Amino acid sequence: MIYAFVQLTITDQDSFDAYAEQAGAALAKYGAKPEAMSATPTRLEGDTPAPGRAVLLSFPDREAAMGWINDPELEAIHSLRRASGPCEITLIG
Repeated sequence: MIYAFVQLTITDQDSFDAYAEQAGAALAKYGAKPEAMSATPTRLEGDTPAPGRAVLLSFPDREAAMGWINDPELEAIHSLRRASGPCEITLIG
């Protein structure tokens, strides 16, 4: 099991709503699922502001995570997420 930590601050709600409608199927294609989500994350330490949303995703393995982020068939869905606002995704494990 490997995890991806997603930090997103939504600046375009319409793009995020369109992304959210399709994100579940895109994740399922690679055996991934959201383990924890927050629309009000709290930064415990550090000087940067907390993101608007935080999500912890699980993937079966690194190859699945890399497949999800690099799948050309999912590029339109990833583009919607990117258009939603600043986003960072970090693999953990």
